[in-house]
Order: sequence, then structure tokens, then C-alpha cells
Amino acid sequence: MTYRTTIGWSLITSGIVTLLLAYLPGKSWWWGVGLLALGIIIFTVRR
Repeated sequence: MTYRTTIGWSLITSGIVTLLLAYLPGKSWWWGVGLLALGIIIFTVRR
């Protein structure tokens, strides 16, 4: 359980950081959306 929680928080954090860096050239905000969604899915599945 702890392992999934750690992965979830890690992905959520990565997603937020990527969204903050969205001003860079390219579609980096897609990575933020994807990582954020994946982190939330993993975080909620563990319940």
C-alpha cells in the first residue's frame, strides 16, 4: 500500500511541476496532464 501511495504522490508532484513549466516551447503541458491523471488514478485505486 505504501508503495502505491508513494508512486501516486510522485506522479502528482511531477504533473504539477510539469504544468508549472508549461511556458517552455512544445507541448510539455500534455505531460503534466498525463502524469497528474495517472497519479490520481493510482492514488484512488489503492483504496
